[in-house]
Amino acid sequence: MRYIKDIPNPHYKIALYQWNSKYIIKIESGMYEQTYKIDDYELASADELEACMDEAFTNAVAIRFDEMHTDFNGTLIRHNVLF
Repeated sequence: MRYIKDIPNPHYKIALYQWNSKYIIKIESGMYEQTYKIDDYELASADELEACMDEAFTNAVAIRFDEMHTDFNGTLIRHNVLF
């Protein structure tokens, strides 16, 4: 996987990679990560993806991170890993 660049964001670490004819966007928040892939032939350049990291998208990402945390904590509690 080839690292291309970081996409600036005040809340998350967003990194752009290229691998296997796809662009991969990795968004990290603490111990959680979201990954999005798109075929590289769908874009004229990788810069188009930076424009896609708008407020509406990052708000949806925040909701999904909250859901991931709720889901993971729930299973840890159900299985007596956390009390």
